[in-house]
Amino acid sequence: MLILALALHLLAAIVWVGGMFFAHVILRPAMAPMPPAERMALRGRLLPRFFAVVWVAVIVLFVTGYGVLYFGYEGLDGAGLHVRLMEGIGLFMMLLFGWMYFRPFKLFMQALKDDDGQAAAFEFERIRRVVALNLVLGLIVSALAGTGNFWG
Repeated sequence: MLILALALHLLAAIVWVGGMFFAHVILRPAMAPMPPAERMALRGRLLPRFFAVVWVAVIVLFVTGYGVLYFGYEGLDGAGLHVRLMEGIGLFMMLLFGWMYFRPFKLFMQALKDDDGQAAAFEFERIRRVVALNLVLGLIVSALAGTGNFWG
């Protein structure tokens, strides 16, 4: 059961961090030549789908993370510094995502519905900044996960 939890944890992290990487590093620059209205419309179709997947990933990461922590390491006392760092950064990432989803994303979608391009652009910029921060944090957590057992 522990191996399954660890595998699901890893896959959920890949989906979330990989999705942010693709969106921020690949998709965003590729959309630059598009007219602003088309970019906003595309974002309005993409974000709800991506965020639905991220919600599943967040739930899987939370449940499997604590499952691995308590059944694999027998709690925080048995976990190394890298695991504690992953836990703290991961929880912060989840909180950032939750705030972004319930505030800027909801306002972004409402602005699109109201055909308010200026408000949509403002809220999307807030979303983009959170995604950029979470991407950096997610890459750090990934490096911790991959190297932590070798810290000594």
